[in-house]
Amino acid sequence: MYRRLKRYVDTIRETTDFVPRAAIVLGSGLGGYGERIQVEEEIPYSRLEGFPVSTVAGHQGRFLFGRVKGVPVVLMQGRVHYYEGYDMQEVVLPIRLMGMLGARTLLLTNAAGGINLDFEPGDLMMITDQISSFVPSPLRGTNIEELGTRFPDMSQVYDRALMEKLREAARRERVSLREGVYAQLSGPNYETPAEIRMLRALGADAVGMSTACEATAARHMGMEICGVSCITNMAAGILDRLLDHQEVQETADRVKDQFERLVTSFIGSLA
Repeated sequence: MYRRLKRYVDTIRETTDFVPRAAIVLGSGLGGYGERIQVEEEIPYSRLEGFPVSTVAGHQGRFLFGRVKGVPVVLMQGRVHYYEGYDMQEVVLPIRLMGMLGARTLLLTNAAGGINLDFEPGDLMMITDQISSFVPSPLRGTNIEELGTRFPDMSQVYDRALMEKLREAARRERVSLREGVYAQLSGPNYETPAEIRMLRALGADAVGMSTACEATAARHMGMEICGVSCITNMAAGILDRLLDHQEVQETADRVKDQFERLVTSFIGSLA
């Protein structure tokens, strides 16, 4: 895996010597953010032989290298998910690659179902901690010593200093920002009401099908991590209606302006 990652780094370096300060994973609601930054180079995943490609509509499948308020960033426009059939090491491969390209800060974004009864669709939630016990660890198998230790500490996955910067960005932009614990389940089916009651009992405030595994891999590498969930719907059993992906997309589209302003302000504070 490490040799493969090095090969991808070499392929990208044939096109650009751009070194990002931060990496951003664009989840639902931020897919168009790449058109709003100063792009210097674009690398489609298809240019990297054997690279995992998303099968989900709306995930474009490319890295964008550019600047946000002068800060050099790499954007992952189209993530892959465990439910698409990829092994977990394939799912986190793009995160590891962005880290090897130089990114030391990682901002993870996603669409999530609200478990906390105080939440409403359209809320933005800063991730303060995570529950990843329901999906395989991306660190399972032979440890990649070049990336990190065999048994990495996970007592502070989400960096406290970055969380404070995100709070400050929310205040500057007058964006309401909730805080809570994110739980990742495998998907692609939505959770049952009983599963949501279980997750609430465990302390989860939101649930989704990505992000926690990516944060684990990034923490293994020593990256500083921050995360934001867009609460696109209330989870199963909370409201008396069925869940569907159209509601997720509609809510994400409705709040994308404040989502984008929050991200831009936060990245600008890294300068």
